[in-house]
Amino acid sequence: MNILEEFDTIAAPATPMGAGGVGVIRISGDKAFEIIEKIFSNPKFEPRKFNHGWILDGSKKIDEVIVLPFFAPNSYTGENVVEIQCHGGVNVVKNILNLVLRNGARMAEKGEFTKRAFLNKRMDLSQAEAVADIIHAKTSDFATVSMKNLSGVLKEKINDIRNDIFEVLSKITAGIDFPEDVKEPEYSYLIENFENIISKIDNVLSSAETSNIFRQGASVAIVGKPNVGKSSLFNALLSLDRAIVTEIAGTTRDVLRETLDLGIPVTLIDTAGIRDEDVSKVEKIGIEYSKKTLDEADLVLFVYDASKGMDEEDREVLELLKDKNHIVIANKSDIASAKPNDALYISARTGEGIKELKALLKTKVCDIEPEALDFVTNTRQQACLKRAKASLEQALLASQVNELQDLISIDVKSALLALDELTGELVTDKLLDNIFENFCIGK
Repeated sequence: MNILEEFDTIAAPATPMGAGGVGVIRISGDKAFEIIEKIFSNPKFEPRKFNHGWILDGSKKIDEVIVLPFFAPNSYTGENVVEIQCHGGVNVVKNILNLVLRNGARMAEKGEFTKRAFLNKRMDLSQAEAVADIIHAKTSDFATVSMKNLSGVLKEKINDIRNDIFEVLSKITAGIDFPEDVKEPEYSYLIENFENIISKIDNVLSSAETSNIFRQGASVAIVGKPNVGKSSLFNALLSLDRAIVTEIAGTTRDVLRETLDLGIPVTLIDTAGIRDEDVSKVEKIGIEYSKKTLDEADLVLFVYDASKGMDEEDREVLELLKDKNHIVIANKSDIASAKPNDALYISARTGEGIKELKALLKTKVCDIEPEALDFVTNTRQQACLKRAKASLEQALLASQVNELQDLISIDVKSALLALDELTGELVTDKLLDNIFENFCIGK
């Protein structure tokens, strides 16, 4: 995008295209009101009041609508914004959008409304990324946690750390630039403050692994020998008939994957039964896929037939899991004569134990409730924090040996720049393009 396009008036649907009760077209930019006045029958706009009327193409009525005006800077983007609420038919939305584009707007790019909100200081980069997280959240829990980022919790944490660094750097700089008027800070002061700031960064980073699990989810593979009920368990956990279930050994020939919402997104993987006897070429390939899946899975559900007990063939499969995080599951408990304590007993057919298994799954994968998280971080933010920490650790080591403070200040500035990149105070066009490329058009 060239510099002139940054100031264009843009438009796009803010709701998915398709049949629905309401469709929304969003317009943002200096010409937003000029455009709507050309095509709306009731263009007498006042702040915090919506207008009812018709969208007109000349004398032709296109649709009866409600128009919401937002005057700069009190809008999502910080610019003049107009939202047209029309009927949700595909052709209605397209006709109104085309009319807006013909009268002076251009089609918005992916994430351009939020990008303008960032550029106009309506939000920092962490809040802009939270918008994308909310849109793409695979579970309701992750959407809830992401909303905390949008409200500015992470921003406040980073700004607090940034202010601490800036205060130390200011005292070092003052001592270097005005030695006759200001004394350089004591090294004990530098050491104490660097340790405190590093501790604060560690506190933010302590939720990194949990954040990644909430964002990316975890993979859970179901394994065992043939005919122990793996596919039945797969279907029971999903509450749908996704996998084919028969009494014939080797029914599952391929790896099936579906997402299960346990508060975190869990990719549930149904695998071919593992056995060493002569099998068809297709089933053999499926078994190899199963063994490969074991290496990639975050957690493995090992299933055996409780009505027959665990035999040598079961133990051979279980041996493959000795170094993996796994749960031993005894299926077909409804027809089992005994229930030893070395496994979780369930019945994929009757549903017995499925609720308990889901609870155990979540505990094994991520033993933190979303309410316990004040914020989440993504890999970009974590990388910025780690760079800031590394620079401060260098400054701390230098302070402990009484290094020249003008050299120490170089590492302190590097830490500050890393945090500025996190919040967007220091940002490149390439970085912005990478971030907003993940947004949908209209947001």
